[in-house]
Amino acid sequence: MRWTRHLRLCLAAAVAVSALCAAPDAASAAELRDGRLTDLVDPFIGTAAEGNTFPGAAVPFGMVQFSPDTGHSTGYDYAQHRIRGFSLVHLSGVGCRLGGDLPVLPATGEVTRTDNARYAAAFRHDHEEASPGYYRVDLDSGIRAELTATARTGVQRYTFPATDKADVLLNAAQSLHRRVDSAVEVLDDRTVRTAVTGRGFCVDTLPYTVYAVTRFDRPFTAHGTWDGTRVTPGSAKGRGGAYVRFDTTRDRTVEATTALSYVDARGAEVNLRAEGGRSFDAVRAAARRAWEARLGTVRAHGGSPTRRRTFYSSLYRAYLAPNVGSDADGRYTGWDRRIHRARGFTYYQNWSLWDTYRTQAQFLALFAPRESRDMALSVLRIDRDSGWLPKWGYGTVETNVMTGDPVTPFLTNAYQQGLLTGHEEEAYRALRKNADGVPPATSPAVGRDADPDYLARGFAPYIRGHKPPKPGHSDYAFGASATLEYALSDAMLAEMARGLGHDADAARYAARAQNYRRIFDPSTRFFRARDASGAFTGSADPARGGGFHEGTAWQYQWLVPQDLPGMISLIGGRQKANDRLDSFFAYDRLLTDPAKTARDVWVNGPYDYYNADKYNPRNEPDLIAPYTYLSTGQPWKTTDVVHAALTLFTDAPTGITGNDDLGTMSAWNVLSSIGLFPVQPGYATWGLTTPVFDRIELRLDRRYYPRGVLTIRTPGTSDGDRYIRTVRANGVTHDRTYLTTGALRSLRSLDFTVGPRPSRWGTSPQASPPALK
Repeated sequence: MRWTRHLRLCLAAAVAVSALCAAPDAASAAELRDGRLTDLVDPFIGTAAEGNTFPGAAVPFGMVQFSPDTGHSTGYDYAQHRIRGFSLVHLSGVGCRLGGDLPVLPATGEVTRTDNARYAAAFRHDHEEASPGYYRVDLDSGIRAELTATARTGVQRYTFPATDKADVLLNAAQSLHRRVDSAVEVLDDRTVRTAVTGRGFCVDTLPYTVYAVTRFDRPFTAHGTWDGTRVTPGSAKGRGGAYVRFDTTRDRTVEATTALSYVDARGAEVNLRAEGGRSFDAVRAAARRAWEARLGTVRAHGGSPTRRRTFYSSLYRAYLAPNVGSDADGRYTGWDRRIHRARGFTYYQNWSLWDTYRTQAQFLALFAPRESRDMALSVLRIDRDSGWLPKWGYGTVETNVMTGDPVTPFLTNAYQQGLLTGHEEEAYRALRKNADGVPPATSPAVGRDADPDYLARGFAPYIRGHKPPKPGHSDYAFGASATLEYALSDAMLAEMARGLGHDADAARYAARAQNYRRIFDPSTRFFRARDASGAFTGSADPARGGGFHEGTAWQYQWLVPQDLPGMISLIGGRQKANDRLDSFFAYDRLLTDPAKTARDVWVNGPYDYYNADKYNPRNEPDLIAPYTYLSTGQPWKTTDVVHAALTLFTDAPTGITGNDDLGTMSAWNVLSSIGLFPVQPGYATWGLTTPVFDRIELRLDRRYYPRGVLTIRTPGTSDGDRYIRTVRANGVTHDRTYLTTGALRSLRSLDFTVGPRPSRWGTSPQASPPALK
């Protein structure tokens, strides 16, 4: 493209995306002045179009996510208008059926049916309200339901019509996952105890059990239980569920607190004593304060009202997981199915590692390092308890969903961010074992199941449809992408080994990090799967060749963050790499109309991962891809692509690009919006691009970031200028397109000057993020 034509198109693009950075309205400015950041969060964002978020009540990282279920496989779908119940467990943005344990539903009249799909209560969205830590709906039946939460309890308040038959149904037998067993017991005239055993997430899994105790704020007047379809008034025990009845002819409100435990019934009681006993309004106020504190870690000034709402809503979702897994007394159920105790730290669970290792792990390391340290220690406990590190863990079990070796960059990131102090060698031993072998047959983990071939031949062969002997996915079924992911993990482990003085190991892993070259087909200049004989297999068309998990060779082309200079050389140099990137992002069309290109060219269906030669902003393999231009001498194009992708985040129920995957996409939005992105996941490298706000204050933990507050200033970005002209770090000119975590720790200010046209900033070979050696 001629330089003058490029400048003309860039000017057009700047006008087209200026809505991202419009001046704030007075109301939103007042909200920021008054510190009510929770008012900028809309939990309904992502509840449509398979974003799979939930609008209900939770606190940061809470064990409980108290939310309505409308019949969607993951809980709530904005397009549906009947609530089957308010259940205690949800995960934000997962792509498979999961959770929905112990749905509770208020009703009136005689209890004659037990299927809450038929009992479901109609409602309208204009009678709903949601904010961080709170949910309310006025049902068409005339009942108001309100939900709030603590870390380990869900608190509910129902306002009934005047009646002597105000019922609360606790349906232990209905969940979103595959239920194995359930039990319910009425303990006294205020208390019901339940246990639900379930299994399954995308694939079948080992079972896990959730225990709960529900205590009402006043005695109920009648109760009963059911098994199957038979309701037994007065019964105190059952397997399906229980109902309790109140007289609301005078006092129309009923409050109850439900405490969860993944350990046992005693654990639920412990959690109820520790976190229960407060009124609904007191719990709601505490939840709001907790969220104000979390959201206050980032103070963004400037930008349009829509941009700030989507930003703070993403910030909110990025703090929803992983989740507390230990009880208030420190006990937790390990992956060996035994009870253990966490001493000196909080044990966490729910590890969507294939998704989160690229964005959310780094987000939490930056903004919640104390919790992030406990999360890393929890992953090490999984290895200690069960004998192997996790891949995709839910609750107390391994699901083995997805491929590659995501736990390695997750833990090496923790090491590089200084979160494993005192546990470095323990973590290294677990990672080395994981990288150099496969779990024993007695382990529930699949691990790197293609390691025998990878270690012997330098690649994981592609065996279509291959299934491991345990529930889950096999890396052999996605040999090409598994090879790339193994090589990435080997590179990150090499850096950790080097830092700990294990030089021989470091050299060995660094050599293995070059195995991405083993699946590069020089005839197509793309990565391509090899079969068991070593021959390239499948279509030579990189948009249609097999062996890549949820993507194509086009989309996995850029997943070599450990050695982008080497990958660029394989393609044929910077110019050919830039030409390929331009084609991949439909860059000419993007400059003319970025928002339309993002929505009409990049985006397909939420689960349409294959047969494509374009960027897919809705799924994980491409999350780092826009930042590849930082390594090809054209960093302004990273800004163009990132700002176009940001238009896909809106403040509507459809406003998330695909499944949020426990905060993965939300963290991408937050980090890309502030101009700091982890371009080498598992290492301490942050790529730079133009922030979308005029001024951002990052309020960081002084234990890890001694300066405390990092102020990022980008005057003019709200007026539509977005091309970096200069960067100054602590007032000193910074010519590179990246920062290290070490540099971040010393920063008090990062100043961008921007203009309407691309500049020469960051275009020299020395400015690019370096390859890992």
